[in-house]
Amino acid sequence: MDSEVFARIRDYLADQLEVEPEKITLDSDIVNDFGADSLDVIDMITTLSDEFGVEIPDEDIEGFHTVGDVVNYLEERL
Repeated sequence: MDSEVFARIRDYLADQLEVEPEKITLDSDIVNDFGADSLDVIDMITTLSDEFGVEIPDEDIEGFHTVGDVVNYLEERL
């Protein structure tokens, strides 16, 4: 899958967490695979929320574990 949403998340993670883009897949665990902490996740969600114009409530963020979780959430709301 190479949707626009996935591409933006991949580019964000690659830049902010210094991860090689080709290592980022839908099954990648944002915290365990890339060493992101809670602030990294919040920053990512805030950035993506602004980019896509989608409001993401705090309680929904708790369900984001993999890149695919975030992609699916955003694609359902676009």
